[in-house]
Amino acid sequence: MAGLDGRRVVVVGASAGIGRAVAVRAVRAGARTVLAARRKAALEEAVAEAGGGTAVAVDVVDPEGVERLAREARAALGGPVDLVVHTVGYAAMRFLADCDGDTWRSMLDVNVVGLNQTLRAIVPAMAPGGIVAALSSETAAAPRTGLVAYAASKAAVEASLKGWRVEHPEVRFCCAVVGATQPTEFGAGFDAEVLGPALDSWARHGLLQEEFMQTGDVADVLLDVLGTALAHPGVGVETLVLRSPSPVIGTDVPARDHAARAVEAAGG
Repeated sequence: MAGLDGRRVVVVGASAGIGRAVAVRAVRAGARTVLAARRKAALEEAVAEAGGGTAVAVDVVDPEGVERLAREARAALGGPVDLVVHTVGYAAMRFLADCDGDTWRSMLDVNVVGLNQTLRAIVPAMAPGGIVAALSSETAAAPRTGLVAYAASKAAVEASLKGWRVEHPEVRFCCAVVGATQPTEFGAGFDAEVLGPALDSWARHGLLQEEFMQTGDVADVLLDVLGTALAHPGVGVETLVLRSPSPVIGTDVPARDHAARAVEAAGG
């Protein structure tokens, strides 16, 4: 990966999916890397796969936990952080009429509050010209049936990053908008009774693509772009959109035939 050798990198959400792929590749590219997520065992497996790195078990909704992450990251890396890649995300598949307060709060806590509290803790530990890249979703601009609450939380993520960019110009903030990607754990807990009607709706509205991106490919592109940008501190990468170039599924194609893949159709 261009520009990562010797860099100090923190990947939040490194236990699975895009975050894990990013962390493993960063280590192998020569970056001093901290891998952070809730599941300690999964982090240790990722460290073993990568052949290095430091695992820090943390829940982003725990204010004391993210403060500890910032301290341990700086100590483990031996200096200010060059790159943070924040990939944590949670989605519940619910129709809006079924989204009670707990459903909204769970997604906002993880996706919005968790991101902002992590940045509040770690931005002061970053090198001037460092980069924070946080994953958003294509659903933020095009909400999908069953994932509207999730889309709203990702729209709040995008607004938050714009605010951080204004208030902290010494750090570069990148919103990485990611489309349908597999394999990840994104749709593992989706409600099957909601998924079927949701898939039909996505197809009718031209929101379900024939092919998904591969997790490793997405991680490669993210790190290539961000690593190159690190070497050019005068260039900001404000929005990076990664989406499959494949056609959308037409309304004449039974969307439910694609259910095995489409549980991940909203991306990271």
